[in-house]
Amino acid sequence: MLKERIKNKEKLIGMYVQLSDISIARIAALAGYDFVWVDTEHSYMSYETLLGHIMAIKAEGVPVIVRTPQNDLTATKKIVEMGVDGIIFPMIRSAKEADEAVSNVLYPPYGKRGFGPMNAINYGFSDVTDYIKNSINNLSVFIQIEHKDAVDNLDEIMENPYIDGYIFGPNDLSGSYDMLGDVFSEKITNIIKETVEKLHKADKYVGIASGGYSGDVIAHWSSFGVEMLSAGADFDFLRDGARNNRINLEKIHKGK
Repeated sequence: MLKERIKNKEKLIGMYVQLSDISIARIAALAGYDFVWVDTEHSYMSYETLLGHIMAIKAEGVPVIVRTPQNDLTATKKIVEMGVDGIIFPMIRSAKEADEAVSNVLYPPYGKRGFGPMNAINYGFSDVTDYIKNSINNLSVFIQIEHKDAVDNLDEIMENPYIDGYIFGPNDLSGSYDMLGDVFSEKITNIIKETVEKLHKADKYVGIASGGYSGDVIAHWSSFGVEMLSAGADFDFLRDGARNNRINLEKIHKGK
């Protein structure tokens, strides 16, 4: 179970799914990652597509984590009712925002989640009482640190006992310091390293969401000592694979 692996501070690796074809989600699941991260914050997929992705990934026995749109209660409710293993809240900037987000995915008395699971309880084929009882132990809740306010307010944010992991978003974090995209600068590097150390001192589980997936980029982020690392999206692999194939065809067949 994903949540148990997080509690055990295991190192986990994953990739992103942002395109809509459900076959892509199944290919990602078959590739052998520890989890697949489906993104609904920046993608254009519908809820129907998202459900298809979740079912395709879970059918291969792979945990699925979904990033919800920012501060969107409607999306959050729909996502957890689909039966995900983890949910990621982007752009959390304060303890109040973190507490509100977490409360929305936990049933009373821990939170204020409304009741209405469907795919999460296999449409009634699974025991609903057991689901309610164990939902807090089965759902992994992550927040993203991608704004300087989150860094400044981290002590208060960490007081919430139901946050399972903290995931850095380097691009948006750099943007909040008016350095958008300059993720490898000394300033951003030091901020992330210092914040990772602070989280680890508090015995928190930490991840980084990398935009790039080259060996050098992966090595850079891995060197921060985080447990969870995700890199590379479906469209990245499609783009680069298609481009490299075209280069090989031109070189070998056309002699270019």
